[in-house]
Amino acid sequence: MDLSHEIVPGATAYPGLPQPVLTSQVSREQSRETYAPGTEFHTGRLCLVGQTGTYLDVPFHRYADGYDLTALDLARVAGVPTTVIETDKQEISPECFSGCTLRGRAVLIRTGWSRYWGTDSYESGEHPHLSAASAALLADAGPALVGIDSLNIDGTHTRERPAHTQLLGAGIPVVEHLTNLSLIPEQGGKFTAVPIKVAGLGTFPVRAFLTYSRWM
Repeated sequence: MDLSHEIVPGATAYPGLPQPVLTSQVSREQSRETYAPGTEFHTGRLCLVGQTGTYLDVPFHRYADGYDLTALDLARVAGVPTTVIETDKQEISPECFSGCTLRGRAVLIRTGWSRYWGTDSYESGEHPHLSAASAALLADAGPALVGIDSLNIDGTHTRERPAHTQLLGAGIPVVEHLTNLSLIPEQGGKFTAVPIKVAGLGTFPVRAFLTYSRWM
């Protein structure tokens, strides 16, 4: 199950940041001058910020001495058993995680907010987010990563970012802007969200997806 938003040129970067731009570095027409008759290629150039589409944050995003994308342990982001947390709260409290298996899991927070993707409501600042207490609980619980299907894992009504501070401070990657979480099973799935290996960068888009058996 694909859990990623499509990256569309001119849209889909985090609000207030430059939007992605896709151009041709070498067009199909230009390439015909290089190759044998009937052979052509397209070479594209994509300019984007790390916070585009569905993306993953690692500690370097928040901390100058945190690990960057090159040091990301693939065991945290590839084929990770999931724990799905469902909530309709705007501020997600610690009670939402009570009794759940968290350590070593990809904890995916299903809020339904992705249904507003591409609308003004999505960027309204009213999105679901972790409370500071929930962020501290998760940081102590030791999940492999934490993901959410809303604008930001933190509230944006203040300048504080306790979820990024706590989770990335504990070395736990964060995936934001997930989608299709309503379609995945609550247990038995394995989550993957792997970014490319860029030195000196703390955020990059991912192709997030879940694998599971339909005969569970």
